[in-house]
Amino acid sequence: MVMLACNVVAIAIGKATIQKPDVGPAMPSDARFFGGFGAGAVLGTASLGHVLGIGAIQGLAAQGLL
Repeated sequence: MVMLACNVVAIAIGKATIQKPDVGPAMPSDARFFGGFGAGAVLGTASLGHVLGIGAIQGLAAQGLL
């Protein structure tokens, strides 16, 4: 659940900050399914989400909450 929440936050950050999200190769499915993002934006936001998720999981585990 933590990783999923961090990925949703990263997508929201990407929607707010990426100026040209559809530049580059298109996704193989309908663009609306991916929020209008191209392949680069999807990979970038997913990568950021995983980095945030790793930090959140490690932080919560260190505090004994997981």
